[in-house]
Amino acid sequence: MRVADLGITIGRYPTGATASVIDVPGVGVGHATVIYDEPPPPQGRGIARTGVTVVDPGGDCLADPVPSGVAVLNGAGELTGRSQIEEWGYAETPIFLTSTMQVGRVYDAACQLLMGGASTFGEVIIPVVGECDDSWLSDPRAMHVTFDDVRTALDAARAGGDFAQGAVGAGTGMSCLGWKGGIGSASRVLPDGHVVGVLLLTNFGSADRLTIDGAHVGRRLDRSGIIEPPPAGSCIGIAITDAPLDSASCTRLARRIGLGLARTGSVAHHGSGEIFVAMANGLRTSGCGGPAITGRGLDDYFAAVVDASEEAVIASLINAETMRGYQGRVIEALPLDEVRRIL
Repeated sequence: MRVADLGITIGRYPTGATASVIDVPGVGVGHATVIYDEPPPPQGRGIARTGVTVVDPGGDCLADPVPSGVAVLNGAGELTGRSQIEEWGYAETPIFLTSTMQVGRVYDAACQLLMGGASTFGEVIIPVVGECDDSWLSDPRAMHVTFDDVRTALDAARAGGDFAQGAVGAGTGMSCLGWKGGIGSASRVLPDGHVVGVLLLTNFGSADRLTIDGAHVGRRLDRSGIIEPPPAGSCIGIAITDAPLDSASCTRLARRIGLGLARTGSVAHHGSGEIFVAMANGLRTSGCGGPAITGRGLDDYFAAVVDASEEAVIASLINAETMRGYQGRVIEALPLDEVRRIL
């Protein structure tokens, strides 16, 4: 389901063909979703509502690094590889998303998988792995994600094609603004023909603050009998464009993701990690080339990132279904019929 199906249009720029990050040429997204109900270890594997999502900017990231920038709105979270991006201004791997307690497993698997195809013998890799806390629905003590799960998600991202949104992959156990969240994405086509895409792993916010297209929806939805999950669970945001942007401009784009979250009701709670990455393929050897876009030339890109980030939050909500998990807890799906009446 697309946000436009709610009858709203966010911003003035049109979306791409899929209204998602894969509208940026070369970009791929893949998931591995891990769901099972077993006794806790050692008798079984516990309760799993988790997974892995991979966002691949395309090409050989090690041989042809991607100009990138990082911004942190609230740092109660983790993004491996962040200091390398800040120091060098580029990323050398796809971005892997998972749950908090699975970061080590995903990092290890990413190292093995990416080194298997390393372009230069002896190279080392620092994978970019981001996380949000899904322990409201998934047993955090059990190590659910496997090497094969990471490989499945990476292979799917490299294969390209459409991808699911909502409670899937890394978003399986996440909540957003009091309702079931997860993976959300959006895109914008700019007047110069370049595309900006955003993908979010949403796991933040209080139900009463939910805002859609400026309407204070959260205050008007009936939550009688619904237990609200904790508001501080984080959001990892990724913006990618095919435009010729350098690392400094990517950092500026990354900062704007937080403005899109704020429009939907985020206040970046104390324990919530809002960490954002922006990547640009245009100045890579495989990119479009040309002079870097800087200064006032970035204004359209800033607006596109803010609008697409706002839309991606909503996309994560409208595509997620009610889910029951760890200790019998439930996160309800956003009641779309009620939302339509309010809008």
